[in-house]
Parts: sequence; C-alpha cells; structure tokens
Amino acid sequence: MRQPLAVTEQSMVKQERAARTRESLIRSAAQIFDREGFSVASLTGISSLAGVSNGALHFHFASKAALADAVEAAALTRLLAVTDAGPAPGAGRVQLLVDVTYGLAAALRTDVVLRAGFELSGEPSRVSQSDLRVRWRRWVEDTLERADAEGELHPGVAARDVVTAVVAATVGFEVLGARDAAWLSASTVTRFWRLLLPTLVPAPLLVDLDAEGIRES
Repeated sequence: MRQPLAVTEQSMVKQERAARTRESLIRSAAQIFDREGFSVASLTGISSLAGVSNGALHFHFASKAALADAVEAAALTRLLAVTDAGPAPGAGRVQLLVDVTYGLAAALRTDVVLRAGFELSGEPSRVSQSDLRVRWRRWVEDTLERADAEGELHPGVAARDVVTAVVAATVGFEVLGARDAAWLSASTVTRFWRLLLPTLVPAPLLVDLDAEGIRES
C-alpha cells in the first residue's frame, strides 16, 4: 500500500534534519579536535558547539572514536577533491604535483575538517581508519612515478628520493601550519618549489614549469 504523501514528506524532512545534524556534529568535532586535540576533546563540548543534546550526538555516533572516524572520512573526501584533478592543459606531472601542493595548502588553511583529519591521522592514541598522510604519500608516489616514466625527471634523480623530500616538506607544513598559518601560505610553498625544481627537472623542461602554480588555490 502506498504511503500518504504527507507521511513521505515528513520522513524526508526527518532524514534531511538528521543529515544536517550529523554534518554539524562532524564539523563541530573537527573544530574541537583541531583546537584541543583528540585526547582532550569531550563529547559534551562537541554537542554543545553543534547545538544539540548529548543524546542526539550518541544517536549518530556511539563514541568519540566513531566521531573521529567520521571526521577523518569526511576529510578524505576533501583530500580526494584536491588530488583527483588531472594536469592542466599542456602541463605535465611535475606541474600537477606543484599545483596540487598549493591546493592542499590552501585547503588546510581554510577547511577545519581537512585539517583535523590530517591531525587525527597522526594521533597516537587511536587507530586511523583513513590515514590521510598515507593517502597523500601514495598520491605523491604515483604522480612522481608517472613523471619519471614520462621523462620529466632529471636522469640523476630517483623518484623515491623526490617522494621523500616532497612528503616530508608538505606534511611538515601541515603539522606546523596547524598552529601557524604562515607555514601553509602560498609564499612558503613557492619558496620550497623554487629550491627543489632545479634539482628535480632537466633544464630544458624547467623553463616550462611555474613554481608559483598554474591553478587557482
């Protein structure tokens, strides 16, 4: 038997309200985790910031660990949005890597969910479900392996060595930027690439690369 239209609409309204509450809790948790750290953060503080009761929080998330997993999963979606774009027209893999580091730095500056997700990935008191730092490293590895295969790297440079330098620097910017946004500024990223690119790319290809990025960040 078909449900009355009013009942269906009520159900949709409840589902939409529940989805909004869940998103509000994820964002509030990210703000508290970012500000206080996972270990210190309290569910009462998170529910208060979200403007809901503790009961409503527990309806959506059984524990602080479950809420942290949800924040990390939401952050992974944001990270994939940064990394999934292909190279700009006419650009190669190294330029893509440069451009994406700008996009990541900008997103970390402005998106507390992404920032908290990275922080949670390095939290020693919990087991990460999505580990954004590992995901980022794998993307950098894949991009540099493709760049090497396409002849974009200097013959004397090993892709794995570049991966080490890029991941160490960018994760370092992420960690330091959690407390000092200057580490995530475009100027910081530019200085890094101006230093690294001449050792990474053959001179004939270097002239076509832009250390300041060619995508809007």
